[in-house]
Amino acid sequence: MVLKQKMSKRTLKRRRRENRTDYKTRRTLLTSGIPRIVVRRTNKYFILQAVKSKEAQDKVTVTITSKELLKNGWDVKMGGSLKSIPAGYLTGLLLAKKLKGGKYIVDLGMARTIAGSRVFAVVKGLVEGGLDISANEKVFPSEERLNGEHLKSELKDMIAKIRQNISSPKSKKEELKQNDN
Repeated sequence: MVLKQKMSKRTLKRRRRENRTDYKTRRTLLTSGIPRIVVRRTNKYFILQAVKSKEAQDKVTVTITSKELLKNGWDVKMGGSLKSIPAGYLTGLLLAKKLKGGKYIVDLGMARTIAGSRVFAVVKGLVEGGLDISANEKVFPSEERLNGEHLKSELKDMIAKIRQNISSPKSKKEELKQNDN
């Protein structure tokens, strides 16, 4: 009589089962030794974090959410659109301005990577903001979508104004005045 052996299945890690972490990708990101920018899209906002890792211990150095666009002139009535393509682009510009250059890798996590999607609008903002990120230009959304040409004219004007505010350097006096408020 021949006994059949049971084939055992490998148990997946909890965060992999919950579709939160791709450990193979995480390992390659960590072994590169280059700091990374983590991009997450929630139901309402974008969350961007600059993360440095040392011996698999992550340290968040800078965090920005698309809520900060409200401080830069985004209309509160349009708060539901803080995860749109223009909002992602402007949030990327904000983080790039705060980081002031450097080489980074983008960590999109388990987000679907479709050319022209919202997460690539964030990456376009990071690249145009002056960060050294290797990315293919083909995956970025068109300039019309980044500038809000497909939206109402009032939104388009608001996006242009915010982009100008982010791009133009503020004087020390203006920064102190803004911090006092």
